[in-house]
Amino acid sequence: GSFAKPHVVDAHHDAAKHVGDEPLLLAEHAPVAVTANRAAGARLLIQEHGCDFLIMDDGFQSARIHIDYALVVVDARFGIGNGRVIPGGPLRAKVVDQLVFTNGLLKMGEGAAADGVVRQAARAGRPIFLAHVEPADPSRFAGGRFLAFAGIGHPEKFFDTVRGAGGEVALSRAFPDHHFYAQDELADLLALARREGLRLVTTAKDAARLRHGETPADFLDQLDVLDIEAVFELDHVPERIIDETLDAWRQRKMRG
Repeated sequence: GSFAKPHVVDAHHDAAKHVGDEPLLLAEHAPVAVTANRAAGARLLIQEHGCDFLIMDDGFQSARIHIDYALVVVDARFGIGNGRVIPGGPLRAKVVDQLVFTNGLLKMGEGAAADGVVRQAARAGRPIFLAHVEPADPSRFAGGRFLAFAGIGHPEKFFDTVRGAGGEVALSRAFPDHHFYAQDELADLLALARREGLRLVTTAKDAARLRHGETPADFLDQLDVLDIEAVFELDHVPERIIDETLDAWRQRKMRG
């Protein structure tokens, strides 16, 4: 976010360029704070919004907050890149160092790119969980012909998801992650879709940026959004993670 102090996201009034697309999506389900000061954001949620269970993204570098459960999520298709630390690679710290503070590893999707880090976690005695994403309502897309566009980290994954829902990706356009669309880009997409007789489809993250920006109404009227949901291989895993988090919190409280 672009706020100097911790800010609780208003899903109805905040702009994506100020708070980000993911916080806007999450704010539809629970209070969300955006802040560079993680500890201050946590205090705000607890003291002023009644939160008693906090979920933090990219939390391994937040030394000022006690973490009761740390989950590493790895994309099975892309893994951890070259395994090197910034600026030589995508990691903020070495995997072997982060596993010391990890309670479990979640492998998302299909593929072998994450197998190396999965083996490291298993050797460290950490439980391995498996999950994948599925379209929330594939029937809306089955048989349709689409111009699919996305400004996310790996747009090709989204295009594959549209196909997995039974849609035909007749044309696709990829943009940089967290891309804010210019008016001429939107006009070009809409004109191309109309000319080719295609439906426009994008991700929920892209839709959050579009809906909480200055997107023309006629573009939004023509836009389909493909929502996804995480499906765990074992149904009890989310409940297990929550239970282990609460157990760790209770033990910490008892120790004072």
